[in-house]
Amino acid sequence: METCINIINNAKKIVVLTGAGISTESGIKDFRSRTGLYKMAPEYILSLDYFYDRPQDFYKFAMENLHHPNALPNKGHEILTKWENDGKIRHIITQNIDGLHQKAGSKKVIEFHGTMKTASCLNCGKKYSIEEMVSKMEENKHFHVCSKCDTSNERSRFIKPDVVLFGDAGEWFTEEGFEYILNLIQEADCLLVLGTSLKVTPFSIFPQYKSPNVPMIIINKGDTPYDFALDTYVIQDSIGETLSKIDASLE
Repeated sequence: METCINIINNAKKIVVLTGAGISTESGIKDFRSRTGLYKMAPEYILSLDYFYDRPQDFYKFAMENLHHPNALPNKGHEILTKWENDGKIRHIITQNIDGLHQKAGSKKVIEFHGTMKTASCLNCGKKYSIEEMVSKMEENKHFHVCSKCDTSNERSRFIKPDVVLFGDAGEWFTEEGFEYILNLIQEADCLLVLGTSLKVTPFSIFPQYKSPNVPMIIINKGDTPYDFALDTYVIQDSIGETLSKIDASLE
């Protein structure tokens, strides 16, 4: 803990990688723990194929398990916002689709796996808010088909939540997107990893691109493949409590 406090104290260009573990402290289920979503349903339910084959079932699952309009940021989110305002954090790159970093006030956020706030027609690109999709679901069974474009192929007019599904690619899954993220990581003076197992590609490869001798702090209740890497410090404890202790000790 003392080492981590010293690292954060001296850092000016922290890049933060966050996963579901930071949001569990706001009451949102993670995916791979013993009580995670994948114990309730297979990964396939969050695939592009399942979305196309059974869009109504997909939406039912997504609205019940991925849409959290009443969730509030926790202490972990709040401290990251404070450190960003203090000029310590350069960017947050998150796997989360819940928008809690932005709700807490963080502005430099890359939502690598997209967001549940909006959905888009796969043909014309028209965007719908998640609130519109909730209303459409209550109105008719073809709620998932865009009514603003006129292609004869109904499947091509499906409205998909703007999240990255298995077999899918998001806006950051481009050469330019990866280059931007890897540059951020290479220029960081500290990599802070919060609440992710770092086992889902391509997000899991990001720590490999930090500059030599740059410290990485991992706060996660489970193991990660990087736990024994050089210049890496691991704390398997609550993110909110740990960041609070570090923040209270900063000069």
